[in-house]
This record gives sequence, structure tokens and C-alpha cells, in this order.
Amino acid sequence: MKCRIAIWGSLGALVVVGWSLYISAISPTQITAKAVAWTLACLTCPIALAHRYPLSFYFVLLANAATYALVGVLVETIRRHYQTRSLSN
Repeated sequence: MKCRIAIWGSLGALVVVGWSLYISAISPTQITAKAVAWTLACLTCPIALAHRYPLSFYFVLLANAATYALVGVLVETIRRHYQTRSLSN
């Protein structure tokens, strides 16, 4: 289970790297102008909602990895609960 949670956290870090590459390729004002891109950024990177405050890349990377790891703990716990329940029947 620890390995799966580490994978969830790594996925969160990868999402931040992907968004930072996308934002560096376009101007930052274009992402807020495009409603679809901004909504997707807020859904995949919740710390993006604090865009009014300057945040370092490493802080956002750590916060998103921790958020995804927490989601991973919840998903893996639920998955494990239902997996053991279906095996016992």
C-alpha cells in the first residue's frame, strides 16, 4: 500500500511539472482567460486557487504531491476494504 501511495504522490508532482511547462510555454494571463484550462488546472492542482499569492514552484510541488498522496490514502483504503470484502464471500 505504501508503494501505491507513493505513486499517487508522484502523480501529483508530475501534474505540477506538466502545468508549469504548459504555463511557461504560454503567457500566464492566457490560462485565466481560457475557462476550460483554468478549470482543469484548479481541479488537478488545488493550490492553483491561491493564484493571487506568489508561491514557489517547490511549495506547489510539495503541496500537490501531499494532496494526491492524501487522496491516494483514501482511495487505497476504500479499495482495500472492498477487495477484502469481496474475497471473503
